[in-house]
Amino acid sequence: MWSGKVNAALADTVSELSPGTALDLGCGEGGDSLWLASRGWTVTGVDISTVALSRADAEARGRGVASVTWRQADLETWEPEGEFDLVSACFLQAPQEFDREGVLRRMSRHVRPGGYMLIVSHAAMPPWSHNHEHEDMPTIEGERAAVGSETEWDAVIAEVRHRRATGPDGQDGMLDDNVVLLRRP
Repeated sequence: MWSGKVNAALADTVSELSPGTALDLGCGEGGDSLWLASRGWTVTGVDISTVALSRADAEARGRGVASVTWRQADLETWEPEGEFDLVSACFLQAPQEFDREGVLRRMSRHVRPGGYMLIVSHAAMPPWSHNHEHEDMPTIEGERAAVGSETEWDAVIAEVRHRRATGPDGQDGMLDDNVVLLRRP
């Protein structure tokens, strides 16, 4: 179970955008979807976990939020209908085999002209991790390349951000996150 709170990087980067339609990839228990909806967005939250979506739906009902549609789907095979003003992929990373780059590329095709693609990812393992052998951690360059050529997108934000976090055993540490906000011209 997660906190139910919005991802800070999403809130920071999207708060100034005009609300429209949003696609929240790997929405989990719905923290980002509900935050977007509370700010006027019409959201489709997609996750593979029916348990997470059930919790998200219960929270939405409890808050009286009706502008979120929950969709259970495997992002490696699912294809959304239409275009969106915002496609968000926050921490869309998995420990098992997952065609993340393919998902990002395919989903980026559903950003309408003038719309945005937000990708937030772990740039490094946390300091309390026992497994520091992750050579395949996403990079800013890799995130940008995953959604197509640089001529297809204007980079609004493309940086590594640091944030303080608490580990599972109470450890205090700094985490590095890639934050990439692209706009389709």
